[in-house]
This record gives sequence, C-alpha cells and structure tokens, in this order.
Amino acid sequence: MANGSNFLDKFAEVSAKIGNQVHLRSLRDGFATIMPVFILAGIAALLNNVVFKGLWSADPTSLGLFPNADVLAIAQYWGNALSQGALSISAILLCGMVGYSLATNKRFDNPISCVVVSLAVFFIMMPQSVTATLAASSPLVTDEVTTAEVTSAFITNYTGTNGMFTAIIIGLLAPTLFIKVSGVEKLRIKMPEGVPPAVEKSFNVLVPMLLTLGAFGLLAMVLFAGFQTDITALINTWIQTPLRALTTNPVGLVFIYSLGVFLFTLGIHQSTINGVLVEPVLTIVLVEAMELYNTGGIDAVIARPDLYLNMNVINVYALMGGSGCTLALLIATFIWGKWQPSKEIAKLGILPGIFNINEPVIYGYPIVFNIPLMIPFVLCTALGIVIPYFATVAGLVNPTCIQVPWTTPIIASGLLSTGGDIRAAILQVLLLALFVIIYLPFMKASETAQRKQFEMASESE
Repeated sequence: MANGSNFLDKFAEVSAKIGNQVHLRSLRDGFATIMPVFILAGIAALLNNVVFKGLWSADPTSLGLFPNADVLAIAQYWGNALSQGALSISAILLCGMVGYSLATNKRFDNPISCVVVSLAVFFIMMPQSVTATLAASSPLVTDEVTTAEVTSAFITNYTGTNGMFTAIIIGLLAPTLFIKVSGVEKLRIKMPEGVPPAVEKSFNVLVPMLLTLGAFGLLAMVLFAGFQTDITALINTWIQTPLRALTTNPVGLVFIYSLGVFLFTLGIHQSTINGVLVEPVLTIVLVEAMELYNTGGIDAVIARPDLYLNMNVINVYALMGGSGCTLALLIATFIWGKWQPSKEIAKLGILPGIFNINEPVIYGYPIVFNIPLMIPFVLCTALGIVIPYFATVAGLVNPTCIQVPWTTPIIASGLLSTGGDIRAAILQVLLLALFVIIYLPFMKASETAQRKQFEMASESE
C-alpha cells in the first residue's frame, strides 16, 4: 500500500511539473487569450450561413423569407469581415499572444518586446514569394492559367489556420532566445539618467532584438538557398501532420483523452495531459473547420472527415457537465440516490454542472479515489467521443464546426456548434440518458462503500 501511495505521489509530482512547465503553460495562456476572437468568428459564421441565408436567399426558388441576393451579400459582409479579422490571421494572433504569455510567465521586464520579436520572426520565416490563385477573366474560360508567383504578399495559408503550428513554435522559440540574449549584461546599451523608462527599455533590448531577428533571418536564408523550403512547410510535414494523425482518429484520441481523465480520478487535473497533448491540436482543427464552414457552408465541412474530431466534440459531447460527464451522475443521484451526503453534494453541483463546471463534484462527491466511480467516469468520456464521431461519419448529425464557449449548456451547445442541427441536440440528450444508465450501478456501489466507511469510522470512534 505504501509503495502504491509513493508511486502515485511521484506520478502526481511529475505530472504537475509537466503541466506547470513554462512553455506549455504559455501555450495554454496564449490560446485562452485569443479564444473570444474565435468564438465571435464562430457566431458570425453561424449568422452568415443560417440566419442571413434564412432571411435573404440568393436563390428566388429557395425558402428564404426575403429573396434578395444583394441584401444577402451586404449582410454577409459583416460576418466575412469578422472572419478576416480572426480566422484569416489566427496564426498571427496566436504567435503574438504566446510570445507575450511566455514573457510574463518568465517574468521578463519588457514583455511587449517579446510580442514584437515573435511577430517579426513569424514574418521573417515566411517565403518571399507565394503562389496565388487568379480569378478567370470569364466563367466560360476553362483553359486560362489560374495561378501565378507573387512577391511582397502574404497568403492566409501561412497567416491562418495552416500556420498555427508555426505560430506556436515561433511564439515559444523566438522569445526564449531573445530573453536569453537579453540577459547578457554587456549587450545592454546604458542610457543616462532622466531618459524616459520606455526609451530606456527599448535601448536595453536593441542589440538582443537585432541578434535574434538576424539569426532567424539567417535560418530563413539557409532553408531557402539550401533546401528550397520554408519553416511552415517543414513543420506541417514533420510535426503538424503526425500530431493531427494521432489526435484526430478515434483510437488515438480516446486513448490519450481517457488517460488524462483517469488521472483526474487520482486528483491530477486532466489538463495536465489533455491540455498539452490534445487540446491545442483539436482547437486548430476546429478553427480550420470553422473557416471552411464560413466560406463553403456545412456541406464543405461534411466533405472533410479529417475535421470531424475537433475540440467541439470534446466540449459538446464528451464533457457534458464537465470531465467524466458528471451531469449524468448528478441526475442518477437525484432520482435513485439514497445516501444523503451524496444528495447534498448533487444539490450544490447541479447548477455549475449545467454549465460544465464540476470541481464541486470531483472533490466533494467525491470522484477522486472513489474506485466504483472511476470506471463510468472514464467510460462515459470515451463513449462521448466515439459515438458522436461515428454518428457524424454515418451522416446522422452534422460535424461540429462552430466554436462555442465550453460553458454552453447541452442542447444549446449541440445546436450552435453544428450550425443549427437539431439532431445534434437530440444526440446529446440520448447520450446523457445513456450515461445516467451507466453511472447508476456504480453510483449505488459508491453509496454502499461510503455508508460502510462511515459506519466503520463511527465504530472506531
């Protein structure tokens, strides 16, 4: 027993160190900072493709209330503008915020300079000429050249969702080097007394910034001259593609995410594993699906099965009521529970649980070290990934493609995340009912165990 306890303590210590590692923590902070922008872009995409098309249809024979293509185009300009200011530059936003988060987490005295370095390096590493698609002079022309090499231009393949892995790596690597070089006292330019603090800070980092940007410029030159490639192409080939292959197939995702959820039953927050290995990748996939939905509608997303498993599948289906789908446990406790302490915790936890917050249940019911409840806690999470995925593959529900806040209650989250598909909300209700049935026998076993523990403690006293 002592050996097992020592192992858990050491494992918890290692996991906590991983979760608090400054670069990984900065990555989470960077994503959290720009999340409202993605949510707003998702709302705009939903309005463009559902509400506006329902009001003003481009096709006079469709079901639009007021068929008028011109008004539809004007209304959708609003949503397209938000998409352009969010999804099309998502990599730029992420790169700057990751750099800033890293500087603040490292307690660097000039964090805003790390934003400058991150963004400058991000653009330094881009190719200086890109292939652009040209519009045909006429829809009837089919043999006209449609691509051309363009210089002095940036394309959304690099600044948007496809460049987010590059943004992560540069946002972590460039400020790390810059902060390290800035720590060399001899490289600082001393300013006389009376100089404004902002000016003094800029001169302190002048040489380190020049050296950092120059080093990455040299790397960009080597990649171009020696290999005819760029950093984004390399990252997409060697990092992004393998990571996506691991986390966007049901087997890999269920294994990794279930491991993280299991750790929660040992008192180690699931974000220690999932927040590092899974959620950044799935968020990038979701943003890509949202961008595709904004430009091509739900049919375009349906045609991309590689986008079916994204962060919304986790938030909408697998975490109903929070980690382990504990909303189902609370319902089972209310209906069939006999142990009064558990029912009291259920009363306290039901309102937060509706909004997918379940720390009161995790530590108060408790879930932690409650052996009977460990099995349904992990099993319901796994089923919450697998069942919606195969339902989407079978065409029973639309793919999730619109980012909604993770605190959105069920039914609403199913409707909004799938572009208004009522079948997704029905699937949520059916899953919740299934999870209640799964939790029921384990809940009763937990109550029996807690009652016996209470009786033994009373006898001992």
